[in-house]
Amino acid sequence: MNTSRARSSWRVIDIIIASVLGVACGLIFWVWNSIGYAWFTAMDALTPGFGGLAVGIWLIGGVIGGLVIRKPGAALFVELLAAIVSALLGNQWGIETLYSGIAQGLGAELVFAAFAYRRFTLPVAMLAGAGAAVSAFVLELFTSANLAKSLAFNSIYLTCLIISGAILAGFLGHWLVKALAATGALDRFAVGRKRV
Repeated sequence: MNTSRARSSWRVIDIIIASVLGVACGLIFWVWNSIGYAWFTAMDALTPGFGGLAVGIWLIGGVIGGLVIRKPGAALFVELLAAIVSALLGNQWGIETLYSGIAQGLGAELVFAAFAYRRFTLPVAMLAGAGAAVSAFVLELFTSANLAKSLAFNSIYLTCLIISGAILAGFLGHWLVKALAATGALDRFAVGRKRV
């Protein structure tokens, strides 16, 4: 019992690194707010729902947080902090950014929880990205009025979100964590010792 509690307890270094990751991801989100939204709009104009292919970068915080910290709440913490930073720096969605951060972080968190915070392979990272995408989709059914849109739109949008989440958040997030671990910067974490 004490071993599982110690494994799930956050250390000070966990909080510090999760915070650094959250701020870094928030800066990425802030930059992506212009680039990604332009891509989203262009793809959606081409075929409604295709805009979902651009969303994955906004889902990457939860994946990275879960892969590095490997403790309950890490994916949610990093994704939400990243959303807060993005909102504070200024974006077109305001307070809704925080709702997205919560939903997306929970989506990734549920996947890591399903593996009992013990598996952090590429397939798990891609599933976490897809989980964040599904949670984003559910939230947007209500906040973006997607519930009133056609079944065709929602089917295309959900499919594109899942693909984007798996690749841009899951695959890319796993690669970034692996690259960061290779520098030795994460040696105080399991990911740094195992080199993913």
